Amino acid sequence: MAMPRSRARQAMSHEALIRAIYAEHGRALLAYATRLTGDRLAAEDVVQETLIRAWRHPEVVANPQGSLRGWLMTVARNIVTDRYRARAARPTEVAETESTAPVERDHAESVVDSVVLLDALERLKPEHRDVLVEIYYRGRTASEAAGRLGIPEGTVKSRAHHALKALRKVYAGTSVRGQGLKEVAV
Repeated sequence: MAMPRSRARQAMSHEALIRAIYAEHGRALLAYATRLTGDRLAAEDVVQETLIRAWRHPEVVANPQGSLRGWLMTVARNIVTDRYRARAARPTEVAETESTAPVERDHAESVVDSVVLLDALERLKPEHRDVLVEIYYRGRTASEAAGRLGIPEGTVKSRAHHALKALRKVYAGTSVRGQGLKEVAV
């Protein structure tokens, strides 16, 4: 459906008016918004939103109460205030970086992995299970686990080898990603 000629002319005149406003007040508006936000990119967004509001209200722009620049600055300040309030009402976003772990949204997968691993450990002989618990869950070295369990270090290594082999056999093809027993799914 085509736009009537008078509406098309009116839209073009509004666009020309906004261009003229930007040419006259754009730099001052950008400087003001930058001072308010402390961020040049955010300030550019504020200026754009201010000009969109001016475009939506040509009657105010054509006959402002007081100065047009004052009206534009007030609109920009209100936009910055609204954005600040909206950010304050939302929870803080946590950025993922190399130094921080990603935010987990759902822990169900880790719960399932834990249940599968507990079941797997229950299927092992107690002496094999004790070795895996000492090495993988408590983070002990083979010699530390040997001292803790009161058995030779070589026995600890042998039991760990056989326990992992048994787990691989039981859970062949099952993806088990948990708590240090990553070797099981290999």
